[in-house]
Amino acid sequence: MHIDARKIADHSVIEGDICIVGAGAAGISMALDWIGTRHKVILLEGGGFEYDDQVQELYAGKTSGQKYYPLKSARLHYFGGTTGHWAGLCSPFDPIDFEKRDWIPHSGWPITRKDLDPFYARANQKLKLGPYEYGLDYWRKENPRLKPFPLDQNVVWSKVWQSSTARFNSLYKDQIVKAKNVHLYTYANVIDIRANEPISSIQHVIVKNHAGKTHTVKAKHFILACCAIQNARLLLASNTQAPHGLGNNHDLVGRYFMEHLEINSAELWLFKPFPTDLYSWDYGTTKPVAELALAAKMQREHKISNGTASLIPLKWGRHAKPRIETWQDQDPRKSEETMFKDFGEATQKSKTETQLGIDNAFELDIRIEQSPNPDSRVTLAGEKDALGVPRAHLHWALTALDKRSIRTIFQILGQEFGKAGLGRVKLMDYLQVADNNLWPDYTNAGWHHMGTTRMGDDPRTGVVDANCKVHGIENLYVAGSGCYTTAAAPNPTLTVVALSLRLSDHVRSKLGSA
Repeated sequence: MHIDARKIADHSVIEGDICIVGAGAAGISMALDWIGTRHKVILLEGGGFEYDDQVQELYAGKTSGQKYYPLKSARLHYFGGTTGHWAGLCSPFDPIDFEKRDWIPHSGWPITRKDLDPFYARANQKLKLGPYEYGLDYWRKENPRLKPFPLDQNVVWSKVWQSSTARFNSLYKDQIVKAKNVHLYTYANVIDIRANEPISSIQHVIVKNHAGKTHTVKAKHFILACCAIQNARLLLASNTQAPHGLGNNHDLVGRYFMEHLEINSAELWLFKPFPTDLYSWDYGTTKPVAELALAAKMQREHKISNGTASLIPLKWGRHAKPRIETWQDQDPRKSEETMFKDFGEATQKSKTETQLGIDNAFELDIRIEQSPNPDSRVTLAGEKDALGVPRAHLHWALTALDKRSIRTIFQILGQEFGKAGLGRVKLMDYLQVADNNLWPDYTNAGWHHMGTTRMGDDPRTGVVDANCKVHGIENLYVAGSGCYTTAAAPNPTLTVVALSLRLSDHVRSKLGSA
């Protein structure tokens, strides 16, 4: 069922069993999970079914620290969320990603990879991926041309990814709208969360839109599924009863913002052609692909973060501008247009490259987890948006461990390619000097916002517990990558959906079976 919140009577009171705030990958995945049950689900989306710049403007904010994308264009604010322009790359986190790693401060999840495995399998289905199989042996049986480099598997391995073409706005719109027990309200921006006097339980949320309508939503359980920055912003802005914001008794809400550093870090020159389909991305298809990763024991031995290296044809990479440069328009549509225009120009210029051996040369791009840093954070800016909510201020701060990890990964890759007699690896200039902790102008981020409402068993170390419930508030949950304790190397969406489905099951256990 769909209701436009601009068209119902002002000050309407909306009631249900569950209120999910945000209709992106997390929110829609959970709503789908409740279709056909006896429970009434309220799904609140701040935008409509199409891009609306007035609504998108609500995401505008301030950035400082390491150069970042404009916040307005870093997320999409309508039904389906940022799946409207995601690349679709999916792979599960590794077991080591959940572990307490003594060389990575503030690491260690209260859950394990095994806890998520059943939900990863379900997430694969929601994202229209293939089977929950990410081992290379499985996929090589399907396609023998998925041939890995003959490197020492105890040092370097090929981490498999699957690609999703799912766009939740088109894929799941009809299913949600036709569901009798799911009530989707569009143009319903939550501007405040109200609790009881002990602030131990949420009573209602307040919804507003540009039509001047204000509504109240009551439910037994509330789940924030906006995105990592907006979830933190909403908790901080809900400060009428809690001066520092809800769930923020220990000043953790908004802290530990993490991204994936995606940087051109080295060149790989193979001595001769290596025929394989394994390392070639083919966007828009579901073909599995792999990136190079260091084994867990190497991460422990060298005390580094987890990351993967992708291979980009060097004759193309030499001409492509950094995304941090091309994606700087406040309008995400214009930024996307500029980025793809540059990709096209790079393709044309690549045809002019005639250097000897260039066809066997690759740009090695890192995708690496940012180590948790309490100084990398989201706070409230002084300016308010059109609905009266203080805008977000993102201060993105990196550490020396991030830089050292990248350098170490490519040093080891260089050694292994040399030992195998395959080729040579040349580090980029910014990695040549070991003690240089400066970052190049072309340092890209992956548009992957994580960590602002991190998970932890202790309220002094986490905003939410192992079930994504806000510490101290019995019926308030947070869904999405903001709950990540560490970022791992893969793009976050597969894990977002898996963690959301796990949360959905937990809330179901609280309400009783269907």
